[in-house]
Amino acid sequence: MLRFEHLQFLWALAALPIFILIYLRVRYWKKKAIAKLGDPSTVKKMMPEVSFSRPGIKFVFFLIAYGMLVVGIANPQIGTKVEEAKRSGADLMILLDVSNSMLAGDLAPNRLENAKRAISQLIDNLHNDRVGIIIFAGEAYVQLPITTDYSAAKLFLNNITTDIVPTQGTAIGAAINMGMKSFDFVNGGSKAMIIMTDGENHEDDAVGAAKNARSKEVTVHVVGLGSPEGAPLPIYQNGNPVGFRKDEAGKTVISKLNEDMCKQISSAGDGVYVRASNANSGLNIIMGQIDGMEKKTFDSKVFKNYEDRFQFFLGFALILLLVEFFISNRKNLKLSGLNLFEVKKS
Repeated sequence: MLRFEHLQFLWALAALPIFILIYLRVRYWKKKAIAKLGDPSTVKKMMPEVSFSRPGIKFVFFLIAYGMLVVGIANPQIGTKVEEAKRSGADLMILLDVSNSMLAGDLAPNRLENAKRAISQLIDNLHNDRVGIIIFAGEAYVQLPITTDYSAAKLFLNNITTDIVPTQGTAIGAAINMGMKSFDFVNGGSKAMIIMTDGENHEDDAVGAAKNARSKEVTVHVVGLGSPEGAPLPIYQNGNPVGFRKDEAGKTVISKLNEDMCKQISSAGDGVYVRASNANSGLNIIMGQIDGMEKKTFDSKVFKNYEDRFQFFLGFALILLLVEFFISNRKNLKLSGLNLFEVKKS
């Protein structure tokens, strides 16, 4: 299997047509300039040392070298073998609340960043389990389909902000239903969800969705983010806090953890509820429950041993550039005077 490590650099190949157009334009201008001096064949005889074909050869060498250089920088890699492994683990779907209330600062630096840090640590401790990420506020979206690619999971996790979902709210039930659609019930292992939310402004039947998930042997755990006392919601401009949200009466809005709702959801999903703190996210308790689940075996196909091939392209490009550099625009009069196929008359 062929792939490019830095695929974005291949956009530089779009410059090739531009180079060709510039070369053709300059060549046309030179021909026009020579034509003004007189008959082209006569003018060429007046410049015996000037080669009119070598610039074209040099340009072709340059084009090929440029293309090889770009491909080399993109670093083509070849997967030498496909590893089909039997893995025994669980399918884990993380449901992360990204509503504006997750910006409250009762967890440092705020609820959302605290949750993301905890999820990142959880991913670091996974081995054979598969993981997926769903984000939700007023609506739910699949941020990462279920996978064993932990590097991709952390990459997608880092890009999550409260601005990623346009509709505000806390649609936990919709997130649970989407998680059910995202699971592979044919080949996957034992399944569990971890909902990370403050439970505020709850909108739909999350308890009913959790019961439905449990009826299909999916356990639903909940991590409560925030505190019952709550914290004000900051307002940001250009990434800097400029104040706090206020209601219609002018009072500062306080966002509080809806712990009762979180407990009801985890109870309906036959899972556990833990409240996160600055010192402990509680995910270790939930992972202890997940590790105790019955593990199922599933197939995993992964290309292994990707080998870099950039050196061949860069080496070829260097050779072409050296050849192009040493090709002179002038003719070699000694060689041009040779006529190997001339028949001498006796």
